[in-house]
Parts: sequence; C-alpha cells; structure tokens
Amino acid sequence: MSFFDNFDVRQVENIELLAKQVVEGFIIGLHKSPFHGFSVEFAEHRLYNPGESTKDIDWKVYARSDKMFSKKFEEETNLRCQIIIDTSSSMYFPEDAGAKSLNKLQFSALAAASMMNLLRKQRDAFGLSIFDSEVKIHTKCRSSTSHYRLLLTYLDGLIRDPAKQKTTSTAKSLHQLADSIHRRSLVMIFSDMFDNDENSEDMFAALQHLKYAKHEVILFHVTDKKHELEFEYENRPYLFVDIESGEEIKLQHNQVKELYVEKVNAYTEALKMKCLQYKIEFIEADINEGFVPILQSYLVKRTKMK
Repeated sequence: MSFFDNFDVRQVENIELLAKQVVEGFIIGLHKSPFHGFSVEFAEHRLYNPGESTKDIDWKVYARSDKMFSKKFEEETNLRCQIIIDTSSSMYFPEDAGAKSLNKLQFSALAAASMMNLLRKQRDAFGLSIFDSEVKIHTKCRSSTSHYRLLLTYLDGLIRDPAKQKTTSTAKSLHQLADSIHRRSLVMIFSDMFDNDENSEDMFAALQHLKYAKHEVILFHVTDKKHELEFEYENRPYLFVDIESGEEIKLQHNQVKELYVEKVNAYTEALKMKCLQYKIEFIEADINEGFVPILQSYLVKRTKMK
C-alpha cells in the first residue's frame, strides 16, 4: 500500500501536517527495516560540562531533575543540509495528476517538506534553494522554528503554482549555488535534469563544482518513470506538448517508443556514471513510489557523515 492510498493530496491544505504524516509513517516503517534501532529523536539539551559558561543552563530542568543541562542552539547543529529544487516547466509533468497523485514539482516540494521535518527531529539545520532559469530563492541553513515555517510557505507556494513555460538553466544555477552554500554541507537536489538549453557536459561540470566545494551531494532524479523513461502509453494517437516551449506534435507512441527509450536510457546512464565518477549519490525518485527512498537516503548519508 502506498502513502497516497490513504490521502487525497489535493485536499490537504496543510503541507506541514502532510509532511509530518509522511515522516511518522516512515519512522514506523524503520522498525521493519535494516535501520531498526536508528534513533530519530535527539535531545533538546546536552549535559553540562564543568568549566563551560553557565548562561545556557536550563535551570527549570535542573530544578526538576537535579541535573545540569545546557540548551542546544542552532550553531551547535549536527549537520547542514541545503535542499535544491528545480522548478522549470518540465517539473510540472504530468499535468493531469489525479486526486491521489502529484506532478514532479509537487512531489519534490512535499519530499522537501518531509525531509525538513526529519531534519528538525535530528536537530540538523536546513536551507532551501529554488531555481528555474536562475536562482529564485536561496536561504542559508538554520534550525529555528520560524525558519522552518518560512520554508514551508515557499514549498506550499510551489505546490499551488500553476505557472508553465518556464525555461531552466540547471548548470548556471548549480554553479551559482555551489559558491554560496556553506562548505561541507549535505546538498540534496530534486530535479529531472532535463534541460533544453544546455548540453549534458555543462550540467556534469556543475555537479562537479558542488563536489569541488567539499559538499556531500545527493541527486534525486525525479521522474514519472512509467511515462517519461519507459514511455508506456495506450496504443492510440496522442498530442504531446512541450511544457517549456508549448510546441505540439501528434503521433502514436509506438512510432517513436524504441528510439525515445534508447535516447533517454543513454542520457540517464551517462548521468549515473558521472555521479559515480564525482562520488555523488544518484537516487531514482519515481513520483509513483513514495518518499521512503528519499528519507532513507538521508539516514544513510547522515550516518556516514557523523
């Protein structure tokens, strides 16, 4: 049973509530996974060490427990995670998403919100970057509640944004972000990596730039696998529309399926190989498969970075 079997995602008005439910379901599932015993709850306080300043001691806790704990603040965070979302028009596919399905951009926004919820539980700091033809939003990593609420507002706007025909400049945006993200951060990219205006080498160079800046990088390749990669459609004529340019073409999918799949597979394999070469983790994020692979990859990466 998938997460969407129990929720009408278009009727959920509160992205924070939905993200919380995604994470709670994920945590329950951990008990049946190889991560059994992995703690997703971190204390808000740490034991006071003699000799430290007493200004951060929580005296209320001391009164109840007779033990000294220091409050844990943002600068003491365990990890910084920058979440990057591609909002170009190709991310709005499929346009006819039903009540229990999401397009790629909505999926990415909800995945990001769920990731932020999990990061908060770990007392990690997080930031958000959004781009299409240029970087539209870029926030530094913080772990405060007000920061979390602000980023949820941005993500909620993405879910409800009907904009189309937005071009993308993935390489340019990633180059810009690589220089502005705090060094040695965990960088998570949500993108279909489809770009009409750039060749693949430009994007590969941008990914390499992120690694050169000493970041740990996870690329979530967000696709509707059945339709975009496997090109599975009913055997009848279709009108295919380029979401970015508006260009239209009428054809029966079996006329081009073999060539299309060959080209897409070649590009995807090249992307995987470059990620392997640059030591970037490549995660297939099929919008029909839910969020477990995304949240799980964070736990794996976080364990390695500790």
